[in-house]
Amino acid sequence: MRLAIGGVIAVVALAVAGRRFYWLFRLIRQGQPAPGRFDGAGVRLWSEISEVGGQRKLLKWTVPGIAHAFTFWGFTILMLTVIEAFGALFDDHFHIPLFGHWAVVGFIEDFFTVAVLAGLAAFTVIRLRNAPARLERKSRFYGSHTGPAWVILGMITSVMVTLLILRGAQFNAGTHPQGDTRWAFASYLVSRPLDAFSTSINGHIETVFLLLNIAIIMGFLVLVAYSKHLHIFLAPINVITKREPRALGSLGSTPDIESLMDADDPIVGVGKIEDFSWKAMLDFSTCTECGRCQSQCPAWNTGKPLSPKLLIMDLRDHLFAKAPYLLAANGAGDGDEAGAGAGAGAAAATGTADASAKHVVHHVPESGFGRVPEPGRPQADRPLVGTEEEGGVIDPDVLWSCTNCGACVEQCPVDIEHVDHIIDMRRYQVMIESAFPSEAGVMLRNLENNGNPWGVSPRVRTEWTEGLAFDVRVLDDGEAIPDDVEYLYWVGCAGAIEDRAKKVSRAFAELLHIAGVSFAILGTSESCTGDPARRLGNEYLYQEMAKANIEVLNAAAPKKIVATCPHCFNSLANEYPALGGTYEVIHHTQLLGTLVEDGRLVPVQPVDSSVTYHDPCFLGRHNQVYTPPREILDSIPGLRSQEMHRCKERGFCCGAGGARMWMEEKIGKRVNVERVDEALALDPDIVSTACPFCIVMLTDAVTEKKQSGGAKEGVEVLDVSQLLARSLAAPVQAGGIPTATVGTTVAADAAGSTDGAGASGSD
Repeated sequence: MRLAIGGVIAVVALAVAGRRFYWLFRLIRQGQPAPGRFDGAGVRLWSEISEVGGQRKLLKWTVPGIAHAFTFWGFTILMLTVIEAFGALFDDHFHIPLFGHWAVVGFIEDFFTVAVLAGLAAFTVIRLRNAPARLERKSRFYGSHTGPAWVILGMITSVMVTLLILRGAQFNAGTHPQGDTRWAFASYLVSRPLDAFSTSINGHIETVFLLLNIAIIMGFLVLVAYSKHLHIFLAPINVITKREPRALGSLGSTPDIESLMDADDPIVGVGKIEDFSWKAMLDFSTCTECGRCQSQCPAWNTGKPLSPKLLIMDLRDHLFAKAPYLLAANGAGDGDEAGAGAGAGAAAATGTADASAKHVVHHVPESGFGRVPEPGRPQADRPLVGTEEEGGVIDPDVLWSCTNCGACVEQCPVDIEHVDHIIDMRRYQVMIESAFPSEAGVMLRNLENNGNPWGVSPRVRTEWTEGLAFDVRVLDDGEAIPDDVEYLYWVGCAGAIEDRAKKVSRAFAELLHIAGVSFAILGTSESCTGDPARRLGNEYLYQEMAKANIEVLNAAAPKKIVATCPHCFNSLANEYPALGGTYEVIHHTQLLGTLVEDGRLVPVQPVDSSVTYHDPCFLGRHNQVYTPPREILDSIPGLRSQEMHRCKERGFCCGAGGARMWMEEKIGKRVNVERVDEALALDPDIVSTACPFCIVMLTDAVTEKKQSGGAKEGVEVLDVSQLLARSLAAPVQAGGIPTATVGTTVAADAAGSTDGAGASGSD
């Protein structure tokens, strides 16, 4: 009897879940190609081992990470008990052949059963402490489907409880797979109360809880297939197909823009859900709704409508609700089947209809999917990006709030590539719809006409060198770098034009001169790398500027390139290779750190100040450069460093990335003010960084705080190189004669000022 009942339960559940997974497979296949997602098998295998098996990204958050690791490994190890349960349908005394009767197997099974229950208890506390009903936007679960999450927790608990009772009854009935051993400690403890019943009754208890255990496991399988907990099955696939080596630094694709623009009906970027790649669709389906990305997002934390989590959820729900149209249009299945699956996926199973109502509590367009939740044709006719009146899935204010800081990608435990998807949608808006913030248009025109975002003449690019105690080698147009020149210094637009950043350029050049490092600059031949255009979404302008720069650089043939701007550094090192420009590029803090370590720069003059260091996003998260700037600061005598709460991998953006430097902040608190508030809470004398954009944004916020009385007058914002220059003394040569010391002009610049004449696009 129990074989028949258990068999029916298993067959029905597998059929229902299998139908859903097949539907998902067909739907995700509708996406566009995603080349390279299976290249580098060895690297991908290691990612799978470390992230899925080792739970590496989850363990960055210790308590929930450990709880999840217990649950993950519990489910993995406890597959042994599932095999034993189904085996018991056929044979009361079934055990896994060869090793299933070992006492140690019983211990391992019981240990992980208890570990899973402990993990579930931790999840319960975490969810209660972070309940969105109480904390609202401050909760990382705000906007997540919390109802199904509680159901899942309840079902997993039921699986573990029925398993323990089943094994306790087996212990007394003499059918426990590992026999009468106290190594199966939890089974033994549960068996003690059940010992009051006869062996026969324990046998009946075993049968009841065996069938209950199988029924709950099979019900859990079906629920997972129709809920956000799809990640249990999809996460390993998403991890092994993620962008390697990292999803930050470069963007995920560099389309052949000229061919696309020459087409009769040019489509650049993503204008409809079906324009996304299959990997993007897999991303959407894999989202766990954990909210780690949301909790770290600078836009969300300053009252903007952008939540990376809600954006991915909206795209997922729109994809599922539009599925009948997509599958029918592509001949991938009949509309009725697709519609049933989509309806269940987008509304009933995940609770979208209920969740959409609370997304508008704060009167910001946090979630656009709820505007048109019906599946089918209404989804096909609505714009992917649009206002509430237009019924857009993603509101323009959501799309344009992103700073490209990468915090969402860094924190996502299942390797969703949020930034790539946002840029894909921006490309379509900019290049096809011509719909983007008006102030960004000024920046684009300046890039087109003058090769820099400020719109000044290229002739000013060498003015920062005036007054230096030495001559800076400026290459003529088309000139190759001489053999005796070690580095090409890529000054960048800010370093050559913006007054505060020019001080950094002068300090860095002087430090190179003192250390005896030969370098040259391109002067008027240098142009913007195109990073602001690309991050805004104007791929065509970016590629035109990048190709022109690559032509200049290839003619110069530099051995190494050093850049003071992380955005330039990132473009040259990570973006240009896709267009044929492959160079060895380092950031100026990396070079200075090496020079200090080698004794070619010796900081000896004490700087009696406290300092806190701000990690630039495109240096830190995008390129993993955290240590060199801190080592330089640590080498300066008298300087007392202290870290902000949000630092390194969890550093908080200054607000300038993603072309936000040239767009107004019209919603919520300004990101740079939020960051400076955190810095000033430590009462530092100096806020240091290693990026000209960060210098501008932080200086503006500090100046504002001084004017309102929120900061002491002496607070300075300085680049790491300026602080090093303050403390520098030249190394002593073999004859005991010191080489040149820091020039007086640069020393004065290094003294710093929180007031700058350069323009900030954030004001």
